[in-house]
Amino acid sequence: MVEVGEKKIVGIVWGLLILNTLGSAGAKTIVPLPRSLIQMATMGALVAAFVLALSVNLRLRFRPSAYVFLLTLLLVPSLISSAHLESGFGALFRCARLALFIGTLWLLTRWWDGGLTFVRHHIRLYLAVLGSVAAGLLVSPGAAMPDLYGGRLVGALWPLTPPQIGQYAAVIIGLTVLLVLGRRTDRAGAAVVIVPSLVLLALTHTRTATLGLFIGLALAIGSLMLTSSAARRFFAWAVLIATVAAVGFASALQAWFLRGQSQENFSNLTGRAKVWDALLSAPRSASEELFGMGLGDKSFGGLPIDNSWLAVYNEQGLSGTAIVAAVFVVLGGVALLRPPSLERACAIFLISYCAIASYTEAGLGDASPYLLHLAVAASLLAAPAGAGPLPAAGGPARRVPVPRWIPNREVT
Repeated sequence: MVEVGEKKIVGIVWGLLILNTLGSAGAKTIVPLPRSLIQMATMGALVAAFVLALSVNLRLRFRPSAYVFLLTLLLVPSLISSAHLESGFGALFRCARLALFIGTLWLLTRWWDGGLTFVRHHIRLYLAVLGSVAAGLLVSPGAAMPDLYGGRLVGALWPLTPPQIGQYAAVIIGLTVLLVLGRRTDRAGAAVVIVPSLVLLALTHTRTATLGLFIGLALAIGSLMLTSSAARRFFAWAVLIATVAAVGFASALQAWFLRGQSQENFSNLTGRAKVWDALLSAPRSASEELFGMGLGDKSFGGLPIDNSWLAVYNEQGLSGTAIVAAVFVVLGGVALLRPPSLERACAIFLISYCAIASYTEAGLGDASPYLLHLAVAASLLAAPAGAGPLPAAGGPARRVPVPRWIPNREVT
């Protein structure tokens, strides 16, 4: 009973971390929510997550994690650059938030056992977030698809932007598809997640999330094709459907992808390229080059950077960029060395999705959903507690206990 209670608390902690990373800036909501109130809620969620995680891990039992260790190293350039106060006292506040976020992840590593527990938490909790988006769309379609965002879907109950909604939808779609292929849930239960999420993803017109979903799934399913006949069948059908769609609906797909933009605007990534060029050409001292300008709001000259690598370079310098690159090298390398399994496929999907999204989205250098996605990948790649050496590549996949989820049974 104690273990069951701990697992429930761990799920609550994960939900609080997700709440903390939802952010406070976005579209206007049906009921106006002061930004200060939202920030209090998100920061309160992080503090509560740390306290709850500590309450179930009072003996401070950690599992080795190269991922969380690298995030801890990322605190060093963050603190060095933020201490100069060039970005104001807000930089130090963001450092404290990042430290608390990483501390909570350290406390949770005790439950990182290579199983699907955190995958199921991730799907269930982000599905709840998308449920609030769908509810806002039903209550007030005008507020949920405002002209300010070009008619794209936003959060009308909580201020979520189209890229955020697209990201959450793409991630849980990909993970749920992999659970179906691994026979860890049935198709009816998966449809409850996949179909509404696909509709919401389409309404956001988010190109990055869509590409990340398809490419990430292709890589993940490709890792299963040698050992899973279901993966081979799904891949063959996906290629056939994609070919038919490309031929029969080419003009409609092109119109959806361009979102009414001109070819010139599309080629410079909706103005992002101009911000990137200005950031790279700005003069910097040797210290700023190495450690950055301090944690900020991921903007330059008042405009969003919308690139994780340049945002990290701007705020944490070349040292921070090297650490973030090491995160992908380590996680990707470990995933490639693991024998084929559903857990490995889910990790590959999350790693590849975050790598693709990093080109047009910021968040790898601060507490964000992307760090949570990678944390789930790290939990999937962790060795089971008390287990012996991992089987050699190509050997039989290990069986792990399957937590209860939607629906509460496995497919046999």
